[in-house]
Amino acid sequence: MNSHPSKVPQVIFKTRVRDESIGGDNPYRWQDVSSNDIFKGKKVVVFSLPGAFTPTCSSTHLPGFEAKYDEFKSLGVDEVYCFSVNDAYVMFQWAKNLDIKKVKLIPDGSALFTKGMGMLVKKDDLGFGERSWRYSMYVVDGEIKKVFSEAGFSDNCPTDPFEVSDSDTMIKYLKESR
Repeated sequence: MNSHPSKVPQVIFKTRVRDESIGGDNPYRWQDVSSNDIFKGKKVVVFSLPGAFTPTCSSTHLPGFEAKYDEFKSLGVDEVYCFSVNDAYVMFQWAKNLDIKKVKLIPDGSALFTKGMGMLVKKDDLGFGERSWRYSMYVVDGEIKKVFSEAGFSDNCPTDPFEVSDSDTMIKYLKESR
């Protein structure tokens, strides 16, 4: 079992945000988002996965959290974030492709957050390079309260377990810890 820090890593995420003042067909600009922007003073659910547009991530993991978003809010969660070692362009197109409106997708393109979490694995067997292990966590004001990490943490894992990092497991935990 891999270990994780007690607090979230302090990193800067390179994101793209809509800005109508730019005009044209692509009214987006780069915006740095810090760990503090996401976590400071908030109760946050994060789930991280190996890659945008990949089968389990697209069919079940992200849509499951999107479907349960309002339930998370009713349990006192301020925001739900999906992290992946992909760039801002890929994360935007993935959200658009799946019609994600509520969960916020955060690109960890350089894997700085994922490395800091101790969740970086090699997926060279699939030609993915380094990616995030599949996990979810509950974070209060930057302090990690609970992590659900899939079994078998390893480089080039021949399977892609998806048993405990799902939305229902997190909701059950939040209800039981109230």
